[in-house]
Amino acid sequence: MAAHRKTRQQRRYPFAVRPAARTATTLALAGAATATAFNGTGAADTAPTPAQIKARVDKLYQEAEAATEEYNGAKEQADRARRELDRLRDEAARRTDRLNSTRNALGSIATAQYRAGTMDAGLRIALTSDPDEYLERAALAQRVGDRQAAAVSRVRQQLVGIDQLKQTADRQAAELKSRQTELAGHKSSVQRKLAAAESLLAQLTAEQRAAYDAPQDAPSTAAPAAVGATSQRAARAVAYAYGALGKPYVWGATGPASYDCSGLTQAAWRAAGISLPRTTYTQIDAGKRVSRSELAPGDLVFFYPGISHVGLYVGGGRMVHAPRPGAPVRIASIDEMPFAGATRPA
Repeated sequence: MAAHRKTRQQRRYPFAVRPAARTATTLALAGAATATAFNGTGAADTAPTPAQIKARVDKLYQEAEAATEEYNGAKEQADRARRELDRLRDEAARRTDRLNSTRNALGSIATAQYRAGTMDAGLRIALTSDPDEYLERAALAQRVGDRQAAAVSRVRQQLVGIDQLKQTADRQAAELKSRQTELAGHKSSVQRKLAAAESLLAQLTAEQRAAYDAPQDAPSTAAPAAVGATSQRAARAVAYAYGALGKPYVWGATGPASYDCSGLTQAAWRAAGISLPRTTYTQIDAGKRVSRSELAPGDLVFFYPGISHVGLYVGGGRMVHAPRPGAPVRIASIDEMPFAGATRPA
């Protein structure tokens, strides 16, 4: 019997590892695998090289920017839902005021009838504070005279309209709450990724950090005449972008003190009189698609498969863009990132 129990135990734990020991072993192996994947070696205590840190930070910033664009989209929808909810509530308040005015007029008629001992049941119903009660018994309004019947009918219509408006407002409030929840999720994702990037960058020396933050090249920052711009508006957008050079990247920002990538391009074209959508993945559809060989100053250039970054093309294979936290608005080559497409705003 003992041998039988031992055989069953061996089948359940083939390496004779008890459940508690198995948990510890799993955690140890997972830690070792993580260290191996990150460091490129099998030694868990080997510190990552500056190149490995840079690669991981670049990836985190790319992911953070994608989450930022999702945040921007959710914020735009939440703002739209909030404006619509405010409009509905304002309209409900105006209609309620009109309803009260109509009821006050009916009240004057009711007072006169009450004093004469002839107050009609239809008026009593119209003046009730319970809309459901009124709607259930509104047919009695037909018993009053023509003038009174018309007034009571208006009250009924106003009550129905206000009730429908309030139901729409309730649905809009639920939509706003959903958007706010989505917004908070994207915000949390951005913050986690940026915190992880900063934690990694803290492992670099001051000299290594400075080298990481420095642009890959240092082109002139003097604003050109936007030679080759397809329109005066495009030239104005380019001039605006040059005016933003050196301003900090702040995720979710649209200027004028700071920008994220799509916030900068939106602001530049707004200065030129063109309204662009808020996010990279909507801006790419806001105009005529152009090939890389057709690029002209003022065009929007997009990067990464998920269309998570955008810059403003300024000619000569360069763009003005807001790269990431710690890197202000600057000029860069469009070859710095995987090119995903370009659009010429109308």
